[in-house]
Amino acid sequence: MLSPWFVLPTRLPLVRRRCHACASETFRTTGKFRVNAHHKLIDAWLLALCVSCGDTIKLTVFERTNVRAVRPELLDRLHHNDPGLAAELLRDPVLLRRNRVALDWDGAWRLDTGGTDHLDREVIDVSVHFAAPIPIRPVRLIADGCALSRAEVERLLGEGKLVSAVRLDGRLSSDFTFTLKR
Repeated sequence: MLSPWFVLPTRLPLVRRRCHACASETFRTTGKFRVNAHHKLIDAWLLALCVSCGDTIKLTVFERTNVRAVRPELLDRLHHNDPGLAAELLRDPVLLRRNRVALDWDGAWRLDTGGTDHLDREVIDVSVHFAAPIPIRPVRLIADGCALSRAEVERLLGEGKLVSAVRLDGRLSSDFTFTLKR
């Protein structure tokens, strides 16, 4: 029987970028936006605060864009500081590249295994579903979900007792399945 596991975000990820004021490396986003209009042109930024000193940086969503080119529902979401929009924008690789930032997902997600009944079984078939594209090492995910150490999971992987159609030694952010034989 295939057991479903879910990787769920618990908060917005931290933004990794060097602070100009205190040399810290992380910023947290609150989901607030700044929108500025210049006649027919509009700018929009996602605001992030340094975790050490509280200095603010602006992540450019768009700059000097004609107002008519912006969808009205997007403009409403920006004006109302929609946290869902902030989460969507932080998943956009173009926005991350344009602003020269990376995301830190440590502590920003949780694993829902649906209970502990799978821990007693000899063979576990699991389907892992991601609610958001969170890059996670599958070895860590399996270790957390099966109450094993990472070294034990690595050993099972090496012995062929942990199998999957995808590589389990890198990072994944999309759904996958695996079978664990104890």
